[in-house]
Amino acid sequence: MNIQKSKYIPVQSLYDAEDLLRENEGRASLIAGGTDLMGTLKDEIHAKPPAVLVGLKPLQGSNEIRVESDGLRIGALTTLSTIAKHSDIKERYPMLAQAAASIASPQIRNIATIGGNLCQEPRCWYYRNPGNTFDCLRKGGRWCDALFAENRYHSIFGGMNVSSAPCTRGCPIHNGIPAYMEQLRQGDVAKATEILLQTNPLAAITGRVCSHYCEEECNRNDFDEAVSIRAVERTLGDHSLELAEVFYRPPAQTNGKSVAIVGAGPTGLTAAYFLRKQGYAVTVYDRMPQVGGMLTYSIPAYRLPKKVVQDQVRALEGMGISFKLQVTVGSIGYTLDDLRTKHDSVFLATGLWQGRKLRLEKSELLDSGLEFLIQTQTGNAKPVGKRVLVIGGGSVAVDVAISARRSGAEHVSMACLESLDIMPAIPEDLEQAHEEAIEILPSWGPQRVLEQDGRLTGLELVRCTSVFDHNGRFAPSFDTAETKTVEVDQVLVAIGQAADLSYASQELRTERGLIAAAKQSTRTSVPGIFAGGDVTGGSVVVVQAMAEGALAAREIHAYLEPQSIEGNDRQNHTALKVNTSALRSSQGMQSPRVPFTQRTLRGEDINTRAIDEINREAQRCANCGCVAVNASDLGGVLIAFDAEIKTNLRMIPAREFFTSTENGTTVLEHDELIHEIWIPEPEPGEIQQYLKFRIRNAIDFPIVSLAFRSKIEEGKYRDARLVLNAVAPVPVELEGVESLLEGKTPDEKLALQAGQLAVEGSQPLARNKAKVEIVKALIRKAVVSLH
Repeated sequence: MNIQKSKYIPVQSLYDAEDLLRENEGRASLIAGGTDLMGTLKDEIHAKPPAVLVGLKPLQGSNEIRVESDGLRIGALTTLSTIAKHSDIKERYPMLAQAAASIASPQIRNIATIGGNLCQEPRCWYYRNPGNTFDCLRKGGRWCDALFAENRYHSIFGGMNVSSAPCTRGCPIHNGIPAYMEQLRQGDVAKATEILLQTNPLAAITGRVCSHYCEEECNRNDFDEAVSIRAVERTLGDHSLELAEVFYRPPAQTNGKSVAIVGAGPTGLTAAYFLRKQGYAVTVYDRMPQVGGMLTYSIPAYRLPKKVVQDQVRALEGMGISFKLQVTVGSIGYTLDDLRTKHDSVFLATGLWQGRKLRLEKSELLDSGLEFLIQTQTGNAKPVGKRVLVIGGGSVAVDVAISARRSGAEHVSMACLESLDIMPAIPEDLEQAHEEAIEILPSWGPQRVLEQDGRLTGLELVRCTSVFDHNGRFAPSFDTAETKTVEVDQVLVAIGQAADLSYASQELRTERGLIAAAKQSTRTSVPGIFAGGDVTGGSVVVVQAMAEGALAAREIHAYLEPQSIEGNDRQNHTALKVNTSALRSSQGMQSPRVPFTQRTLRGEDINTRAIDEINREAQRCANCGCVAVNASDLGGVLIAFDAEIKTNLRMIPAREFFTSTENGTTVLEHDELIHEIWIPEPEPGEIQQYLKFRIRNAIDFPIVSLAFRSKIEEGKYRDARLVLNAVAPVPVELEGVESLLEGKTPDEKLALQAGQLAVEGSQPLARNKAKVEIVKALIRKAVVSLH
């Protein structure tokens, strides 16, 4: 990070500084002493330097120390050396003077300010690595490297939710995976299920067919093996359907408004669930005789048994969701205008039901892969050929190929334009294709249909040299000199689907054969009509379709009940209990398919795991969060003093000042500045101590620090206050130890008890167990010093 890229603007007042911060939100930094910021800039710790450096040095009156009748007031720009040397502070607030004097070398103390010490960035090595090398969770990255790697100086009291865990962020519907895993570790299956259903109403389905992006993002991938999240989700999903009357209850209250949902696939069903939970009367219209859309008619039963879909539908019906089947929207009585008249809002989730055809002469001799799947699910498929070629490289094409193989084809091959490394089918599906002897022909495209006397005999393929142009657009190129002839008696085309928009009114805008929706929205050109899922191009796989349904439910609710939408959506950065048992290497739970010789079209390939098995797998989830520690020496001291921090906007109690958020360690808003610190007058005769363990005196970073103050009455502790720092993402007040000391005479036995109590519930990581002993030693030293 080059500091020369930042514009330095000195200010004369807090108001000027506030204006600059507001005008340059997210692009400005404050600089006073600059000991922390200059190192950050020099090492290029952040991807971009601040556009503006707001210089606070010229501010008048911000470096004053005033001892008043009600306490001590210290300006935010007061240097640490001034605080350490101030005679009144040394006499009446010795703990504060000791802490200020303990910070680094005299050169740094002469520059560093109290405000800067309170607001310094995390001291984590991964966060501060020069050049922004690590994909740090706190800076918007995927994970906290310290969980599974070097963590000697990190938290022993858990982590912090600075942002969503990587598994949750990788999931299109943002399942609360760490939260339900934590409930499983506690043995509460019901609570785990409830948490999962908060974001995923079709867990029994996604537990079978989800592309499990969550597992791809799991931190364990770089350690051993990802947590088997999909298998856990499947068991919880099945559990929710077994007790549907418990987990799929009607809403306690209804709001008198109704929503029509057109399409009973995963997008429509998800929207129906969330809208019903909000109290809407929901009616789902579908042209097919059974609910489920592609879940029922396309996904093979060996992956998703039809009974699972039927049980899911019954659960939704139990909530009060109505289904009107074999209804063609656009027909008399069911036009869009009819639905708009009858309902307060309409959501279109009609999917893609028309298979795309190859533009080749004699293409009428080829069959639709989608139609083949539908006919296979309904029992109406014609006998499959002995030698079958599937055109396509996605997971649907794999389903077509495997279904053909299990339907009796002696040899099945798949040809696709993509090379093996960029085939759109998920790797797990390709592995299964290989298991079932499906021949994969990557980088080949169809060129000519071969026939004799009107009967298909084969397909000529041509080598595909590239699929996309330099802008990433689909524009395949071919080497016509290299061809291959595949002799087959059936070709199944699975190259994607198209939408049937015959029901669309003229006022409903469409683009490229899809309904046009606003960017990253389900709103259409017609007020009150929303659209999502495949019909808008908003999804590719089931879980993405569900994300579209959840988004539609939120937007419809905002449209119909705008007053109910909360204005404050700030994230709750709560403390996390790190599951330290997960930090040991382990193997993920396996869910093997049944033996190849036992696989059929109707029987499920993989069995649901038992509750006790997923409980064990939950032990492999670390409950990932940031485990960097708060490094402000003065933070714990101010909490022990019951201090308050005055900003340009408010007064903040010191114990509420510290937090742990992405790119921050305080609760300060982007345009908020510390003005001064107020510390109440201590009681006469009060004892105060500041103890700090560090590697070298020239280094200001504490490994552990302790702020300790108490009254002594008749040789016994009264109103003791103990605050640890550098042991957790925020300072830790030892309330249990404070209660233990109350009314006790200090002695060695009490000191040992206090030290042991201080570390109860600690969660040391793999390499920082020594910090536990340091905490006990500092507590013992503080207590016995009065003995």
